[in-house]
Formats: sequence, structure tokens, C-alpha cells
Amino acid sequence: MAIPVLTPDQLDAQASQLHDTQAWQSIVSGWQLTAPEPGPPPAERTEPADAPPPATTSAPAPGRQSSDWRSLLSAPVDRLIDDALRTLPAAPPPERPLPGRLGAVLPDRVHAWRRVGQGDLRPSVHLGYARQILAEWGWQNTPYRLRNARGARCVCGALLTAHRLGYGSPTTVNRAGAWLITELRSQGWPGLIGPWNRAPGRTAADALALVDAAARRAAAAGH
Repeated sequence: MAIPVLTPDQLDAQASQLHDTQAWQSIVSGWQLTAPEPGPPPAERTEPADAPPPATTSAPAPGRQSSDWRSLLSAPVDRLIDDALRTLPAAPPPERPLPGRLGAVLPDRVHAWRRVGQGDLRPSVHLGYARQILAEWGWQNTPYRLRNARGARCVCGALLTAHRLGYGSPTTVNRAGAWLITELRSQGWPGLIGPWNRAPGRTAADALALVDAAARRAAAAGH
């Protein structure tokens, strides 16, 4: 199975190009806002102004349920159920543990079989697997390449490795990278992921926190 030959630098550039498009900016401009869905207009009162007030309805007898409980709701029951279902988090994908430490240093073609039969993922889920790679295999910042001699990855390298292990398509990798850049912009970083990864004083905890924040941002936007 052919694996796209893509370096962390190329992924960084592609994610930046995607982030700068107008379509992407329209996605992220209001990611934290949830607009209320349009509902039916309120019913107008038709009683004359001098009509007497309606009679008070007596409470139902013990052991008897009121049939008007639906009138107490602010929206139809079906709509309330749909809204509740949409707010539930997506079911996590089946857990597949990463290869061991030896797998971290082996060539990617050795792991090509793991892509067989795997569907695509949301960028937030892909970022979760990239975080797992950084946490279990290690993070590195120099030199900026897919891995070092111990098998540790940079942030972009973790995204690429997640894809090569079967987690997400190349398009998903680019979108995950664009979410990372979106998060970096919100933190005031104007450059790409690679220079951020290589910045003096950067730590593995910083890298994990960045991936976590980008994953939360993507998930909040439904990605």
C-alpha cells in the first residue's frame, strides 16, 4: 500500500495554506458560538380586551396524570430530543494500541497494514491520536523531521505518523494541522507549527497542551 511521501515541513505549509483560505476562516470565525435554531412564532392572543380571565384549572386528582404537560415545554418534544442528541459527544473509535517502542523507530512502510479497512476520522479525533503518539513515543524539537533516533516526533511528525498508522486521511491531516495553526493564532503566534515546535524553551508539556487545545477547538466546531 502506497504511503504519501510528505515531510513535516510540507504538512506545515499545506496546513497554513488551508488556514488562510476564506472557506476556512468562515469555519473558525464563530466556532465558539451556537446560534439558536429558528422556532415557530408565538401564537397571538385572539381574546377581546374586555374578556374575563380564564378559569383556573384545578389540579388533577391523585393518581391521575395531567394530559397538558407538553404545554409546559418551551419547544416540541421531538425538537428537544434532537437538540439533546446533537450535544452528545461522538462515539470514540475502537481503541487500537500503538506499536511498542520498537515500532516507533521502524520505517512507516512496516505499519502500512494498519490502514487496511480503516475509515476516515474527524480532525479532533486525529489530533487525539497525535497526542497519544507524542505522549507514548516522545516529543522532539531538533532537528525538525518526522522522528529522531529514539522514535520521538515533533508536532507535525505526530500528525503524519497518526495518518500512516491508519488514523485519518491526508485531507484530515491537513485539517488537523489547520486547527493547530488556528489555535496558535489565538495564542498570538504568527508563524507556522514548525518554528513554534523549535522555539527555545519549548517543552513536551507545551506540545501536548497545544494539541489538546486544538482538539477541543475542533470538537467545539463539530470537527
